Amino acid sequence: MSSNKVPGPGKMAVLPARDDIEALINTRHRDPFAVLGPHPDGVGGQVIRAFLPGALSVKVVARDSDEVIGTLDSSEVPGLFAGHFADVRGYRLCISWAGGEQTSEDPYSFGPLLGEMDLYLFAEGNHRDLSSCFGAQVMSVDGVPGVRFAVWAPNARRVSVVGDFNIWDGRRHPMRLRHPSGVWELFIPRLAPGEAYKYEILGANGILPLKADPVALATQLPPDTASRVASPLQVDWQDAAWMQSRAEHQKPDAPLSIYELHAGSWQCEVDDIGEVARLYNWHELAERLIPYVQKLGFTHIELMPIMEHPFGGSWGYQPLSQFAPSARYGSPDDFAAFVNACHVAGIGVILDWVPAHFPNDTHGLAQFDGTALYEYANPLEGYHQDWNTLIYNLGRTEVHGFMLASALHWLKHFHIDGLRVDAVASMLYRDYSRKAGEWVPNIHGGRENLEAIEFLRHLNDVVALEAPGALMIAEESTAWPGVSQSTQQGGLGFAYKWNMGWMHDSLHYIQQDPMYRAHHHNELSFGLVYAWSERFILPISHDEVVHGKHSLIDKMPGDRWQKFANLRAYLSFMWAHPGKKLLFMGCEFGQWREWNHDQQLDWYLLQYHDHQGVQKLVGDLNRLYREEPALHDQDDVAQGFQWLIGDDATNSVYAWLRWSKAGKPLLVVANFTPVPRPGYRIGVPFSGTWQEVLNSDADTYAGSNYGNGGGVMTQALPSHGQEVSLALNLPPLGVLILQPT
Repeated sequence: MSSNKVPGPGKMAVLPARDDIEALINTRHRDPFAVLGPHPDGVGGQVIRAFLPGALSVKVVARDSDEVIGTLDSSEVPGLFAGHFADVRGYRLCISWAGGEQTSEDPYSFGPLLGEMDLYLFAEGNHRDLSSCFGAQVMSVDGVPGVRFAVWAPNARRVSVVGDFNIWDGRRHPMRLRHPSGVWELFIPRLAPGEAYKYEILGANGILPLKADPVALATQLPPDTASRVASPLQVDWQDAAWMQSRAEHQKPDAPLSIYELHAGSWQCEVDDIGEVARLYNWHELAERLIPYVQKLGFTHIELMPIMEHPFGGSWGYQPLSQFAPSARYGSPDDFAAFVNACHVAGIGVILDWVPAHFPNDTHGLAQFDGTALYEYANPLEGYHQDWNTLIYNLGRTEVHGFMLASALHWLKHFHIDGLRVDAVASMLYRDYSRKAGEWVPNIHGGRENLEAIEFLRHLNDVVALEAPGALMIAEESTAWPGVSQSTQQGGLGFAYKWNMGWMHDSLHYIQQDPMYRAHHHNELSFGLVYAWSERFILPISHDEVVHGKHSLIDKMPGDRWQKFANLRAYLSFMWAHPGKKLLFMGCEFGQWREWNHDQQLDWYLLQYHDHQGVQKLVGDLNRLYREEPALHDQDDVAQGFQWLIGDDATNSVYAWLRWSKAGKPLLVVANFTPVPRPGYRIGVPFSGTWQEVLNSDADTYAGSNYGNGGGVMTQALPSHGQEVSLALNLPPLGVLILQPT
C-alpha cells in the first residue's frame, strides 16, 4: 500500500519540493517528468506522483490486472496526488472525476520516445519522413495503445498538449523537452484517433494563443482551427501499374495536358434555387470528375492547394497545415482513395504546393514559440506585403527540413505525381515586390535569396531520389536562367517551368480587335525565340479568369460568334504550340462568368451548341495531341518546330510544322482575322495529299464549316523554301492542322 509520509534519511520525499509544486501549479515547470510519474525511492520501492486538477481521488491499479495496489493521497495542493510504494511495479491510474471514472496508464511513466537519429536528422534539416515522426502519431508503447505527440518549440519555457480529453487544461499534459533539438514530446495512453488537440505554449513573455500542430495529419473543419489525431493511412492502393509506368507517362517527350481545378467549386450539390447546399467529398468528386476528365482526354489534373487553410477565399494558397488535406472534402483516407481512383483511371494528379509563405493567423506558425521560428524575424525579410503573409526562413535548417518533408509527404504517402511549386519568383529574390530600402541584401550584397535557392535545388534533388518520376513544376515569371535545368548543370532542377511570358503575350494578342492584330503580330511569334531555353508548360490558369480579368471567352473581341471562333482558334493555337498544356476549369466550355470559388461552374451552358462545340474541340485537341508524336515528343528542342510563315502580319496568318522524332510532320495554319482566305498558298515538305485532321471552324464545333473538304493535294509550285505547296482555304478566325497521307 502507499503512504504519503516522508521516508527516512536518504529516501525520496513523497511530495516534491515547494519550488517544483509552485511551478506545477503555475504551469511553468520545464521538466514535469522530473517530478511526476514513478521515481525510485532509493531502497527498492517507488514514489508515484500525479497532477490532476479537478480529480476527486486516484487509485493505483496493476498494469496487467485489476488488482488495486494502493492509492495516491491528495495533498494540500488541489490536484496533486502522491504515494509511496514498497515495490516497483507497472501500474495504471484509476481516476475519479465528477463526471465518472477513468483508468489509464500514467503518461509520465514512459521514458523518452523519439529516437536520437530522428532528432539528429530533424536538426540537420534532412528528416525525410517527418509526418511519420512528429505531430500526433497513433502507436503502441510497451504494448499500450495511445498517441505520441512531438512538436518543435525550442524557445518555449513549457509546452502542453490540450484538447477535449483534458478539458483544454494545460496543467494536465505538459511535455518533455528533448535537448538540444528543442523538440517536446509526450505519449498519452489510450487516446484514440479523431481527438481534437492543440499545443499550449509558455513563451518568454507568457502564455501564447493555442497553436495548431505544424505537422498535423488531419484538422477540424474550418472555421474551427484545432488539429485532429489521425489514424495511419489505410488505403487499398490499386495503382501499382500506374506507379510503375509513371516515369514513362511523365517524360519530357510524353504528352502532358493538365486540367486545373478547385475541388470545392468544380461541382457542388445545389439546392432547389441553385445555391450551393454542400461541397462534394472526395468520393463524390471522383465519381463525377474522373469520367469527365477521361472524356476530355486530359492526361492529368492539377488541384489548387488542398492542404488545410483557414480562409477559403485564399483558394488554398495560404495554407497552415502543410501535411493535412483539408477537412472540407473528407479525411486523409478519402483523399488517398481519390488519388488511387484517378490512377486506376489513368489520370495523373498534381498538387499546388506553397513553400513561399504562410498566413499570420494566431493559431498557426506565426511566432510559434513566442519567437520568429518559421519566419524571418526582420519584417523586411519575413513579411510579404502583397499578401499580408509571413515568409518561411528556409535558411534555418529545421524549417528547410520541415518544408522538404511536406513535399515528400504528398509524393510518397499519397502517391501524388507532381507538385506545382507556387510563387517561385517571390522566393528567388529578396527584393521581390519591394522598393529600395524595403529589403535586406544577401551576404554578398545581392538580391538573390540564397537560402531559398539552396532549398529549391535540394528539394528537387531529394524528390528525384525519393519519388522517381514525380514532376516538380515551377510557377516562375522572371528571366531566372536554368529553372528546368538539372542542379548538376547549375540549374534549379525543376522538370518544367510555367511559361508566363507566352501566356501574357498570347492573351494580349487575342484580346485585340482583329483589325489591329497586324500591329501585334510578333506577340504570338516571340515565344518561339526562347521556347527551347526551358522545358515549358503553357498555362491558362485560374489567375487569368478572376479579379476583373474576365473569363477566357469574355476576353475575346467581337460578337458572340466571333468570341467563340476566337476562343476555338486560341485553344487550337495553344495545343499546336510547343510546350505542355494547362487549362483551368470552365475554359474548356466557354464559361462567361469569372470563376467564383463560392459557386460551381455554370454547367447549364452545355445545353447550347456553341458551348458544346468548345468542349468537343478541347476533347479532340487532347486526343490529337496524345496520338500525334509531332505535337509532343520534341516539345523542348528546336528540331521539333519549323516556321513556314511567321511574317504575314497583314493577313494575321501564321504557319509552321511540328516534327516528330521519327520525321513525321504536322502542318499548322492559323488565320486570326474573321476574313476567309481562299487559295492561301503554303509550301510543304512532302508531295501528295495532306489530310485535314483538325479544323477549329468545323460545324461540329459550332463553326462556319469553311475548309478544305477533308484534304488537299500538293501542287508543283515552290513556296516558302519548299519544292511543293498547298492552296488552302483558311477559315475565318480558325486554325487548321493537316498531315501528309
